[in-house]
Amino acid sequence: MDRLSAMRVFVCVVEQGSLSRAAEKLNLSRAMVSRYLADLEKWIGGRLLHRTTRSQSLTSAGEEVLARCQALLLLSDEIEQIVDNKQQIPRGLLRITSSQSLIQAFLTDAVCEYLTSNPAAQIDICRQEKTLNLVDERIDLAIRITNQLDSNLIARRLGTCYSVMCASPNYAERHPLPQKIEQLSKHNCLTHEHYSHHQWGFTYHGNSVVVPVSGNLSANCATVLTSATLRGFGISLLPRYLVNQLLEDGQLLEVLPDYQPETLGIYGVYTSRQFMPTTLRVFLDFLVSRFASDPRFA
Repeated sequence: MDRLSAMRVFVCVVEQGSLSRAAEKLNLSRAMVSRYLADLEKWIGGRLLHRTTRSQSLTSAGEEVLARCQALLLLSDEIEQIVDNKQQIPRGLLRITSSQSLIQAFLTDAVCEYLTSNPAAQIDICRQEKTLNLVDERIDLAIRITNQLDSNLIARRLGTCYSVMCASPNYAERHPLPQKIEQLSKHNCLTHEHYSHHQWGFTYHGNSVVVPVSGNLSANCATVLTSATLRGFGISLLPRYLVNQLLEDGQLLEVLPDYQPETLGIYGVYTSRQFMPTTLRVFLDFLVSRFASDPRFA
């Protein structure tokens, strides 16, 4: 019996809540998962799980074995990372999280390009608009668009997010667009829940200008705000990387172009430099180069 593999199966069964879901996650048959569990229980000399047709729970022995299995697997991963770092070969799973808009406009193509060049690596993309606890969610890398970084985390700047204030031609026909920044208060402004919810910041002829805004629609996803803007619901502040083509096609109009919205940094955020996997280090280097070569972010 490959005891390390059996431990991974056991931990996965506990995390997934059933043998069937663990089998799907591990790309194994349910019979093979049962075999690994049975072999591990035989080696331990006791039952690890109480299983019924509807539920499962850890036995007292299972609770103790689970903690030790997790510790041994973590140690095994760290040893593999040391070997990988010396070999300089990206391999293994990398779990990353990002916003829907950045996944859609940039990250999917970038990840496919990276995996083509590094076939031994694996990437699991988690779409998430809110800030996650990287440790609790077992996230290796979070790609965040912000100017406020968590001092407890390590961050590497990847690029710059430029925004544009825009509205649809349909909205402009019904509501004459503002000619002065102060006139924004008379318009329905569609806002992002986490960025500039109540006020928008601009640079105008080298001076900083902050304007209070309000409206009847807020969302934590830029793609939602883009769709609403296209339908003529109001004026919004959107990432240029997401709407450049819409502006060129005339589906959206730029509002007060002399006022440049505040820029945001795009960062790769992770928990520690210690035992950094080759996969993560190489992927970060790749992203820096990929963002720098894309005129939308440089």
